[in-house]
Amino acid sequence: MDLAVLWFGIVAFFFVGYFVLDGFDFGVGMALPFLGKDDVDRRVMINTIGPVWDLNETWVIVGGAALFAAFPEWYATLFSGFYLALLLILIALILRGVSFEYRHQRDSTRWKKWFDGMIVFGSAAPAFLWGCAFANIVQGVALDSGHNYTGTLFDLLNGYGLLGGLTTLLLFFTHGVVFISLKTDGAIRQRARSLAVKSGAAAIVVAAAFLLWTGIAHFSVVFLILAALAAVALIASWVANLRGAEGWSFALMAATIAFAVISLFAALFPNVMPSSPNPENSLTIANASSTTATLTVMTWVAAIFLPLILLYQGFTYWVFRKRVTRASIPDEAPEPVNA
Repeated sequence: MDLAVLWFGIVAFFFVGYFVLDGFDFGVGMALPFLGKDDVDRRVMINTIGPVWDLNETWVIVGGAALFAAFPEWYATLFSGFYLALLLILIALILRGVSFEYRHQRDSTRWKKWFDGMIVFGSAAPAFLWGCAFANIVQGVALDSGHNYTGTLFDLLNGYGLLGGLTTLLLFFTHGVVFISLKTDGAIRQRARSLAVKSGAAAIVVAAAFLLWTGIAHFSVVFLILAALAAVALIASWVANLRGAEGWSFALMAATIAFAVISLFAALFPNVMPSSPNPENSLTIANASSTTATLTVMTWVAAIFLPLILLYQGFTYWVFRKRVTRASIPDEAPEPVNA
């Protein structure tokens, strides 16, 4: 197999891992105002992802590093052209991370409310912007002969891009709510299951519209198969949640996101960043990849370290597999400070 094609697949794998794993982190953060009836509920929700959220986030770092090394032209065009969108994502991720660490530092209602708001924003903004960015990459953007993006941030906020952002927002939200039902117990578990029914129904409608639009514009047999698998998995996840099979619902939701992301990469192939007005300016796997020597070294490194990373992450999830309940949350001072 051509090493450049192999690394296109590996980059896709990294982003699948990121969207599946950090996707439910985003969903949990966005669900705080919907499911957290009091501070204990919100602490329960945050604790469901407390041991793993930063580990999940490293997948995007690894994906970005792989993109930089394997496809430097793609990396340069993407990160310079989508600079403002990616900067907003970075700011949101920083705010979310800071909020997780500092929220509990003061027993103040106002203090916690501010950080809860930043968690919601820091989860919703990346969930939307990632979908918007990937939709625009698949659709094609304005590139000149030097493969430089000539548009603006507002050019990315077109109908297809906004629909892509709304799709990932709803998918991640539902993914997170299902995860909450899987990892909690009692009233919050029941509320999460009920909310997942509503958000899942909305996600089915919006995702179907997005996949249909993508299929019409970038039809291929491979895309059709992957999109169909994503649709079936999403509907099956919704049905499993209705029946109270939270584990199956979560696994099928993860499969939905995985198939959806893979379908977008399939729609891209063999391009990595199409040029919409002038196809001859498009970045392809061939003209954006590193040398064979570089890709060979990277392949050996990935073959050694990627299994270790997967084993470590799997071990982490196994250690923290138990449900988080209100009883497991330690009491705080009975009279919170309001200023």
